[in-house]
This record gives sequence, C-alpha cells and structure tokens, in this order.
Amino acid sequence: MGNIKSENSLLEDLIKKAGGCAVIDGGFATQLERHGAAINDPLWSALCLIKSPHLVKKVHLEYLEAGADILVTSSYQATLPGFVSKGLSIQEGELLLERSVKLAVEARDSFWNSIKKTSGHNYRRALVAASVGSYGAYLADGSEYSGCFGPNVTLEKLKEFHRRRLQVLVEAGPDLLAFETIPNKLEAQACVELLDEENVQIPSWICFTSVDGENAPSGESFKECLDLINKNDKVNAVGINCAPPHFMENLICQFKQLTKKAIVVYPNSGEVWDGIAKKWLPSKCFDDDNIEGQARQWRDLGASIIGGCCRTTPSTIEAISKALREK
Repeated sequence: MGNIKSENSLLEDLIKKAGGCAVIDGGFATQLERHGAAINDPLWSALCLIKSPHLVKKVHLEYLEAGADILVTSSYQATLPGFVSKGLSIQEGELLLERSVKLAVEARDSFWNSIKKTSGHNYRRALVAASVGSYGAYLADGSEYSGCFGPNVTLEKLKEFHRRRLQVLVEAGPDLLAFETIPNKLEAQACVELLDEENVQIPSWICFTSVDGENAPSGESFKECLDLINKNDKVNAVGINCAPPHFMENLICQFKQLTKKAIVVYPNSGEVWDGIAKKWLPSKCFDDDNIEGQARQWRDLGASIIGGCCRTTPSTIEAISKALREK
C-alpha cells in the first residue's frame, strides 16, 4: 500500500515545495496559433497531436521556462469519438492520447535535466497533469458552459464516454489527472465514480467552470457538487478553470467554506468564447500587470494551485510565478 501514499502525496509535496502555492501553465491553443498552427477545428488543439507534435512540445517548454510547476497535456479536446469522426481508428486515437502525455513528459524531463545543472535557479521539477475535458468539449457546441447535455445523457453514458480515454491517459504515465471545465454535478459524479471503478492511483483534481460567479453553469450550487466530491479521497483538489478572473475571489471564498481539499484556480483571460460563432469576444480582461496582485490575493484567500486557461500566455504565467515566489 506504500505506493498509493507516495503517489497521492505527489501533489501535496509539490504544493509544500512551492511554499503553499504551485503554478499551472496557461492557454494552449492561443500559443499554438502564435506558432502558426491552424486549429479551427472540432478537435481544436488536439489537431496538433496529429499534425505538429513538435509545436505541442515547444509550447510546454515555453511554460516551463515561464515557471510552471504543472504542465497540463494537450488532451482536453482529444476524445476517441472525436478522433473516429475524423476518420482515425480507435487504435490511432489511443496513440494520440498517449502522445499527449509523452510530449509533456519529454518536455518536462529535458527541461529539468538541463536546468538542474545550473546553480541558483529557482525552478521546481514540474508535474504532468493529463487533461480530461468535459463531455461538452467533445460536443464542440459550448455546452461545457451551460451544463445542458440534453435529456439522453445519463450518468452511465458519461462514464462510458470518459472511461477508455481515462484508462489510456493513466497508462501513458502522467503524474496526475485534471478533469477540466466540468459544468454540472452529473459529470462530476461520473468522474468520481470512474476514479473508483478504474482504481486510479495517481492524484487528481476536478475543476468546474462558472458563468455567473456563484454556481455551476447548470445552475446547481457548488455545495451540491462538492458534497459529492468531498466523500472521495481519490480527488485531491477541486476548483475552477476557464471562468473570468473577476469571479475567482468569491469562488475561492465559497470553496474554502465547502471543502478541505486543495483549491485550484486557473481563469481564462476574461474574454468570452462564443460557441456558435466560434470566436473570442473582446472584453476587459486581466493583463500581466494586474495579474500579479490578483495571484497573491487568490493565494492569500486559500488557493494552493494557480495558473491560466484560455487566452493566457507564458508571460501571464511568468507574472504569476514571479508574484508567488516573492516572499
């Protein structure tokens, strides 16, 4: 049983080493586009796993240089049904899922091997979190922001949708699992039950999103969602991703009251994604100047893992990392 304890304390150990607050990387797709990748596709950044894996690795390295302690893999939109609909076989799809973990692990290992030889650096050996995106992300219709999957989507259907991807990702050897942009209690329950049924031994976090700064997108209260998660010791952390930064303060305070688990926040830039028009709508977003103060505030309110989601960049993460490392 010793193994389970050591696996499970990986995340806790990292948070401790980071002085109480570790740093996640930032937006992936934005950065890939910056390097010339075309990702306007239902598969989104997962398309690069097929067409330009070198760019995926390059983006991981940029985030490590910026000070990220946790790399999230490019598998958010990578689902077996999604790959099959592009004409790939199940087996090819599984290889791409595996590749998403391997590219992040290779980037982490090469960065760490080169950096640990230099004296006086203040980097930490990063962990790799395998991203498991919401069922709504696979639908590519914006439903991860509404929680409305339709009447035919049952708990069993959600578990079956996630199961094989979960197995393949875990077998590929990440340090932890990141369930991302979960919009409702049903999908959270599917994730929790799968961790048990598959006897997953690595740490995991479940992150919801929010469109009103108060509740899950489905309208369910976070109390309902977290009561369910609190009963499960395979989930090590809970939080919010891909919601605007100005929601974080209230949500961290709320989560602090509702759970003893570590709290994770990685907001988007504050711009709003239009799922129908498939584009980002401009809005007043946080910039790298005021993110430093916000990151410190979120840490002081009780967040122990902080990073960025859509439209944030390595410079955002560098600002967060700098802010959190300053005593």
